[in-house]
Amino acid sequence: MSDVTTTDLYEVTMALSYLHEDMSGSATFSLFVRDLPAERGFLVSAGTEPALEYLSAFRITSADVGDFASALHRPYADVAGLCGITFTGEVRAVPEGRVVFAGEPLLEVTAPLAQAQLVETFLLNQVSHQTAVASKAVRSVLAASGRPVVDFSLRRTHGTSAGMQAARTTALTGFTGTSNVAAAVRWGLPASGTMAHSYVEAFPDEEAAFRAFARAHPGPVTFLVDTYDAVRGVRTAARVLRDLRRGPGCAVRLDSGDLGALARRARAELDSAGLPEVRVVASGGLDEYGVDSLVRSGAPIDVYAVGTRVGTSADAPYLDSAYKLVEYDGRPVMKLSSAKVTSPGRKQVFRRPDGDDVIALSDEPVPAGAEPLLRTVMSDGRRLFPPDTLPEGQARLTADLEDLPADTLRIRDPRPGRAVFSERLSELTSDLSRRLRSD
Repeated sequence: MSDVTTTDLYEVTMALSYLHEDMSGSATFSLFVRDLPAERGFLVSAGTEPALEYLSAFRITSADVGDFASALHRPYADVAGLCGITFTGEVRAVPEGRVVFAGEPLLEVTAPLAQAQLVETFLLNQVSHQTAVASKAVRSVLAASGRPVVDFSLRRTHGTSAGMQAARTTALTGFTGTSNVAAAVRWGLPASGTMAHSYVEAFPDEEAAFRAFARAHPGPVTFLVDTYDAVRGVRTAARVLRDLRRGPGCAVRLDSGDLGALARRARAELDSAGLPEVRVVASGGLDEYGVDSLVRSGAPIDVYAVGTRVGTSADAPYLDSAYKLVEYDGRPVMKLSSAKVTSPGRKQVFRRPDGDDVIALSDEPVPAGAEPLLRTVMSDGRRLFPPDTLPEGQARLTADLEDLPADTLRIRDPRPGRAVFSERLSELTSDLSRRLRSD
């Protein structure tokens, strides 16, 4: 089963009709998020790289046509016209790691109509999920105020593919490691992991477990100390580390209970044992809200491990994203449905150093001092640049965050950033709307 058939059936039925009607003109579709989720001041663009990989390899094979025919309960000959279709279009996209706001195109696809239609589902899936997770993850990084944050989400993400995406997008936003071995290897990320409570339970007591773990791992170790009693576990860990003359790079991990109070007790126990260099790691149901509360309380936690809530973007698990036709065969088009009105024409987004972003038509001149966010990354079905690296995306995000107002960066009750229409786009939208309503 190829990625080509990982699509909604109506993409196929529409494409077949376009081919039947000889509608092969150039179409532009714009992918954007209608509204920011609650408690989000901004989004982080992510998923563009996997989307471009998909488009670069897009080709409908005879086997794919057979699968489409089976799904439609029609003879192969009825859908044979799809065979051999590749993506030959242009893509303009906001690079990964850029801050974006509601209504701004994250990417625009311009291609023969059937091609542009067939890729809709996969592009929406990739960009929507990864942008949602990245936009959640960056808030944990902001809340941690410089302390390392690690991805522990794989075991509870909505499938292993989602877990791979979560590891990549959290790294994009500044996470310092992941528990996901496959992701660590694929993207060159630091792998991070300790032990489970079951490991401790398998031994006669905590000390036996800690000593056995240390024997198997000669470098720095992290002991999970709250299987039975966290304070007693810290004391046992301190005794083992001191006896083995381990300290630098080692840590104790707290995974439950009042993490702030337990971290203070753990820090005191470690310091009194002469182990000030041993770090305290906190995990267990954390996201940006928990991290923010702990940091604000002054809890002596050195590393935060976040998992389920961030990997699934628990408080905003989806984005109200859309992939809408904005131009066909040189003719601007728009949708007038209640609460889902779209704006016509190919677009550009201009970021101004002071003031709201401006969503404009693609051929408008760049305003003085402004920066265009969308860049052409694919032409004639071929990528124009080497794939972006995670460090490049991280650098973009760091720069964009520095330019955001403090109230937009707030973890609680942020003021959402926004974009406004240019005068030309406003006029085109109004004129076309009036024309369509009068027809």
